[in-house]
Amino acid sequence: MVAEPLRITIVTTAARGSRVGNRVTALRWAALLRGLGHRPRIATGWRDVPCDLLISVHAVKSANAVRAARTARPDLPIATLLSGTDIYPTFAPDASTSAAIEAADALIALQPLARDALPAHLRARVRTVVQSATPRTARSVRERQVCVLAHLRPVKAPLLAVRAVRSLPADAPVELVLAGGELDPDYSALVRREVALEPRISYVGELGRTEAKRLIAGSAACLVPSLAEGGANVISEAVAAGTPVLCSAVPGNLGLLGSDWPGAFEPGDVEGCARMLLRTVTEPAFVDDLRARTVLMQPMVAPAAEREAWRRLLAELCGR
Repeated sequence: MVAEPLRITIVTTAARGSRVGNRVTALRWAALLRGLGHRPRIATGWRDVPCDLLISVHAVKSANAVRAARTARPDLPIATLLSGTDIYPTFAPDASTSAAIEAADALIALQPLARDALPAHLRARVRTVVQSATPRTARSVRERQVCVLAHLRPVKAPLLAVRAVRSLPADAPVELVLAGGELDPDYSALVRREVALEPRISYVGELGRTEAKRLIAGSAACLVPSLAEGGANVISEAVAAGTPVLCSAVPGNLGLLGSDWPGAFEPGDVEGCARMLLRTVTEPAFVDDLRARTVLMQPMVAPAAEREAWRRLLAELCGR
């Protein structure tokens, strides 16, 4: 007997047409769940329509929806995605968010170190679902090019990458390509001003998925300088492409790459980031080691692995 498909509501406050991470995650998960034979719908808030499972994206932003759903449907299974800003730099939810987190049956983390940031009584509810990516092979790799794919806002720290390049000697053979939407007007204006002062940096705006994957695959390295991450999808894309990652040593990055990742630097450290950039374009052995480690991690980001993680989670929450 074939089980009936689950009716799944995915709640994100990010509106239709938005390209912010929460909306992108909701769309990815909807496609994945549809591929598993279920019937997902995306909403910006709770509406008491028939559903078998509620998935909320971002504990803080979706707190009202989760609390309303728990009140209206006490027996409804609820899973909540813990984003980077939900748990880092410290887990200190307000009363509304705390109530919503306590109401969830499962807490979804995008990398395994997220569990350690939570109080002991919540850790048993955490289920890690690493975001997957499909591989893309570049026709050629620009050996001097390092890419940053991040919306222009302080937590993603693209300005740190810009200043790291500007701090390097004028003859350092680094080309930085920065891609992302201008979500914070003041910060974006500051980034643009500093980019204009450095001929080795280009800002290409927000890219579509195909163009972003092409940029990652064609770069010598992908730089993730964020001050906080829940588990960046761009790392999954870089791993799938076999592109080495340079990153801030925050749990959201090291939870995916490993605590001993050679391409890591302290968050907010312009000089440390600059050193990694210089090594990338001047030390072939360094890049070869990063690339070899990257290739070994590709099974972690395989689509089949993410699908299986969701199958297990749905079976646990809904008996399917």
